[in-house]
Amino acid sequence: MSYIDVHTVSTAALAYFGDSVIELLARRRLVAEGYSSSKALNAHARRFVTAPAQAAAMQRILAHLTEEEAGVFRRGRNIGHTNTPKNATVAEYRSATGMEALFGYLYLTENEARAALLFDIAFGQGESESSV
Repeated sequence: MSYIDVHTVSTAALAYFGDSVIELLARRRLVAEGYSSSKALNAHARRFVTAPAQAAAMQRILAHLTEEEAGVFRRGRNIGHTNTPKNATVAEYRSATGMEALFGYLYLTENEARAALLFDIAFGQGESESSV
C-alpha cells in the first residue's frame, strides 16, 4: 500500500475507512466460525456492524487503548453528526463512529495486528455456535 500520512487524513475519512476495516474483521471471524450461507453470514454480521453493537464493544476496549488511540477514538466520537440511524441512540452512533475512526487509524498506520487484537477484545475471541 502506498504511504498515507494519517495525520493529514480527516477524522471523517478515518471513520469511513475504519467501517470497512471492521467489516473485514467481522467477515473473517464469521468465515472462521464456519458460516457458509449468505443468509447466516449476514444475520450474524449484525453482532459486529450495528451502532449499538459497536458502542458496546467500544466500552470493552476503552481500558486497553493507548493514549494516542484514545485520542483518535475521541476525535471520531466528536465528529458532528447530522443524523443517526433509527436503531441507535445519538451516544451509540457517536461511539460507533469513534470506533470506526480508531480502526481506520490502526489500519492506515499499518497496525493490523493491533486492530485484530482490539477486535478480539471488543467482540470476544470467537464463538463456536452449533447453528452453523
